[in-house]
Amino acid sequence: MEELKVLNGRKNGLERQLLRDVAYEKLKSAIQQGVFKPGEPLYELHLSEVLEISRTPVREALQQLVVEGLVKNMPNRAMTVATLSMQDALNVLHIRSLIDPEVVRLVADSATKEVVDQLVGALDRMEKAAEEDDRSEWSQADRIYHETLSEACPNELLGQLGLQMYNRVHLIAIDVQTTSKRLKECTKEHRDVVDAIVQQDGSAALEAMQRHLQYVRESYFRRLTHM
Repeated sequence: MEELKVLNGRKNGLERQLLRDVAYEKLKSAIQQGVFKPGEPLYELHLSEVLEISRTPVREALQQLVVEGLVKNMPNRAMTVATLSMQDALNVLHIRSLIDPEVVRLVADSATKEVVDQLVGALDRMEKAAEEDDRSEWSQADRIYHETLSEACPNELLGQLGLQMYNRVHLIAIDVQTTSKRLKECTKEHRDVVDAIVQQDGSAALEAMQRHLQYVRESYFRRLTHM
């Protein structure tokens, strides 16, 4: 009987983990696509009812999003979608400038055909979306691009850190203040990185990512200061 209790406990634990993962992916996607706006409260009970998932997995999913910087947990208040100040965004971009170039260098030196195909496919989607000025489609393809780089990085921790930093600024990467011209420029910068990875040129990939992040920083600064 004790063995059955242990097995049942493991089964229940696995089911809860799976539900937590489902809640996490759905909430993260909703935040990144702007369904939930910065500063908007996230009530466990309401989310549980909408997702049709019990409150415990939803709570665990929210806690993970707190760790990733997408959600804020204020004492004695409901959790809210995180908001970014100009300094917050610039701080994250500083960290990305230290991490992302090394991530793409490592990926370029070790990328498989499957990884290359995924990156090229994401860039094809981004280019089409940029031509059509489809911000939602561009954003989704951009997320796939960054997730692919993260997963393909031989240094797993470095890849995860890079993705966490990207997630923190994803909401303001492409918004109503982003011009169609900048959207196309940003896509070209991504293409330069992927072209270097296709050529297995780690140095070129690193330099392309450094240029991209410098342009991103300048663009953020102009937008956030209304310059």
